[in-house]
Amino acid sequence: METISVIIVSWNARGFLRDCLLSIQKCGGPLLHEIIVVDNASTDGSPDMVQADFPEVILVRANENLGFAKANNIGLKRATGSLFALINSDVIVHAHCFDALAAHLQLHPEAGLVGPKVFGRDGQLQITCRQLPTLWNAAGRALAVDAAFSRLSSSVSGQKNNEDFKNVEALNGCFWMARRKAVEQTGGLDERFFFYAEDIDWCKRFGDAGWLVQFVPAATATHFGGGSSSNAPFRYSIEMLRANLVYWRKHRGRLGEGCFYLLSVIHHAVRLLPRGLKALLEHDPNSKNTYKFRRSKLCLIWLLTGKGVQ
Repeated sequence: METISVIIVSWNARGFLRDCLLSIQKCGGPLLHEIIVVDNASTDGSPDMVQADFPEVILVRANENLGFAKANNIGLKRATGSLFALINSDVIVHAHCFDALAAHLQLHPEAGLVGPKVFGRDGQLQITCRQLPTLWNAAGRALAVDAAFSRLSSSVSGQKNNEDFKNVEALNGCFWMARRKAVEQTGGLDERFFFYAEDIDWCKRFGDAGWLVQFVPAATATHFGGGSSSNAPFRYSIEMLRANLVYWRKHRGRLGEGCFYLLSVIHHAVRLLPRGLKALLEHDPNSKNTYKFRRSKLCLIWLLTGKGVQ
């Protein structure tokens, strides 16, 4: 019988983490072997809450914020199950989710990494199936034509039939289940990625190693989003840019990295003026347009000068 090791990385997401652990307690099922929480030096009482309220959980306290990839690798090294479920702290696991994913992996030995159907806090389906980055879809996003021409988008889900599983190029890293054998062959997450893009990179490496990445809609979960990144949204926007540049350099070389860099400058430059005008007309420092204007401005400053928010 397969056994599941759940690995959760958390940073200052106490409330989300509690709800996540409660959902796993309720819906884990007979295959659940262990839960490992790697806390990235939270200051909101998260690790103490886990220790007090969930004594069965294996708690690893990091002395600093190690980032998503490195912290997950610590969890993977501690895990003893035959299947690894890597779950964001702001995810709620639904009934039979683990059982459905494990059953799918048993029926499809060619699959190395799978993910469930994911809903947002509003109950709407989230796009979790993605294409690997290309200059074509990156250009579509930079020029803001991906919404009109979805074939250009790097976020095309292909989830028209949400009841059928399918092979995908990449899955959003909010919820994965991986086969131990596949992880041992592929290797852990690349620790050059502090936060973001490690999911795209890992999925690509699974594919390169001959394993299929598959979407399994029979399993479901809720992902609230921003459990950790909401603590420092502008910093995380810059980290996303930094991570994507690392990805392009790793897989496309210096030329690919340079092309993506140029497209990123265009992306934020073409959005700066319209967002600034909308923010100015609203006179609301807390509006969505004001936030987006500040984000584009800070990202553009970082791209052009290397200086960003701390």
